[in-house]
Amino acid sequence: MNTPLIAPGTFVTYARGLDLPALSGIYADAGLPARTKGASDGWVWVTHDAAGVSGGEVAKQAGYVTGYRYEDRFGRPNPVETVFLASTPACECPHGQNYGVPHCDAHPFQFLHSRRGFATTYFNVGRRRESRRQGDLLVRELLEAGIVGRETPRYEAEPGFNDDGAVTLRIIADHFGLPATG
Repeated sequence: MNTPLIAPGTFVTYARGLDLPALSGIYADAGLPARTKGASDGWVWVTHDAAGVSGGEVAKQAGYVTGYRYEDRFGRPNPVETVFLASTPACECPHGQNYGVPHCDAHPFQFLHSRRGFATTYFNVGRRRESRRQGDLLVRELLEAGIVGRETPRYEAEPGFNDDGAVTLRIIADHFGLPATG
């Protein structure tokens, strides 16, 4: 049985380029104390209970950690990289259906990769949502898995294929070498 990458109803911010006390301290200072935290394989992470915090604020902070706000602490240019994952439903709000439009605070993008203060790639996962993405990171892996692209025969051959986004999350975890937090 596979351990899920993250527990249901959780926001997790993985960071590389800083230590665990720094990451957990940054979130605590922002009024977002971590539910759990850990370190493994070059990554540190903090988790938040989706029912207790604004997902938009947690995701925004993941980007801030990598930007100019923290250059005094981590150096210039800021070497920190973050991966934010949400195991919450994708935004169904009318304005949150398009990849370039900000989602509501209750439903942040389920995947964001940030460097130098900007989200380089972001999208929702499962049920073909990956085709509405911003950024080119992971495109090759998503194409090879048949999740995006003109030819996606697994969706027709396997009803329910990747509906929950588990295949996409595995691709993300493998690409970055992310440890499980759930």
